[in-house]
Amino acid sequence: MKNAFEYQNTGRFFAQVAGEMEDLGAAELKEFGVKEIQKAYRGIWFRTDLAHIYRINLWSRLLNRILAPLITFDCHSTKYLYTVARKIEWDKFLKPENSLAIFATVANSKITHSQYAAQVLKDAVVDYFRETTGTRPDIDRENPDLWLNLYIEANKARINLDTSGGSLHRRGYRLETVAAPMQETLAAAVIRISGWKGEVPLLDPMAGSGTLLAEALLDYCRIPAADKKETFGFEFLPDFNRDIWTGIRQEAARLKRDLPENLIYGSDIDFRAVRAARTNLDSLPGGNRVKLEKQDFRLHPGIKNAVIVTNPPYGIRLEDEAAAALLYKDLGDFLKRKCQGSTAYIFCGNRKLIGSLGLKPSMKIPLKNGDLDGRLLKLELY
Repeated sequence: MKNAFEYQNTGRFFAQVAGEMEDLGAAELKEFGVKEIQKAYRGIWFRTDLAHIYRINLWSRLLNRILAPLITFDCHSTKYLYTVARKIEWDKFLKPENSLAIFATVANSKITHSQYAAQVLKDAVVDYFRETTGTRPDIDRENPDLWLNLYIEANKARINLDTSGGSLHRRGYRLETVAAPMQETLAAAVIRISGWKGEVPLLDPMAGSGTLLAEALLDYCRIPAADKKETFGFEFLPDFNRDIWTGIRQEAARLKRDLPENLIYGSDIDFRAVRAARTNLDSLPGGNRVKLEKQDFRLHPGIKNAVIVTNPPYGIRLEDEAAAALLYKDLGDFLKRKCQGSTAYIFCGNRKLIGSLGLKPSMKIPLKNGDLDGRLLKLELY
């Protein structure tokens, strides 16, 4: 017997990722035991069961959202969009007292305005409830109970439920921040690419608000990336199984381990950044064991036989490209003179600055921080 919704019939879901992270996201999904992985632009199609969806949402360090397709249909007008959406049994997901938000993307279609398309879908949901219950859900664009996604390309529409309940990059530990912070999923990608597993110390000499340090801690301590997240969108699916979800949560709690002393270090020249990093790290289990100090890396004693990860300021952050070039030269000197035997992973948000390091990277990996088309440089320091 055919089920009501597409994801139930196909077992297919779509994981959204940041730019240049399709390969990394696909590799992570493969480690979760997912089959039939198919990469797409800024995302990955994959096939699995709902128990896997719960586990991936809890643990994934690289994915932004996981969408469950509800219906796919030809769509040449907003009138037809409304007609189809109005027929969906929305009370299988929502109660009138719940809130929702809708984000939409349109491309190469007769419907050209994404915000208007989202408005039409919202109207269809609201009108369904008005007619069936006499009341309606509220719209909350900041913190809704349920996120819906509308994707229209080449006049084909897909309505999805966001099983993540908002972007997974929001880990919940970033209580304070500084200018141009690194996105959490990007920081997790840097830690993953570095291969660091705690065998040697890890240092970030320009730690900012501590995102790289936090992601290293989460990884080492086996803390799920979404450990602080209280609710997920998959809890609104009609076939959600709370017993399975409770078991996955309990299993995750058993896997956690403590952070040893003198394993993760960070420093920054700006006392406000150090204060922000301290606040953020202290919100995580074991975060008080991360060593933090106010220190100009040029005066830092250095660290040998370690892994160094950092996201140095660049032209946009320093507002002066010449100053950024000098800072990169000084960073290269610091690594050469004081960090022998270590391996450094530097995220460079401005590729013109790579030459200023005075070191030849053994790898240059394209990665994006928001709209910045950066490179992760691997530097082996002999």
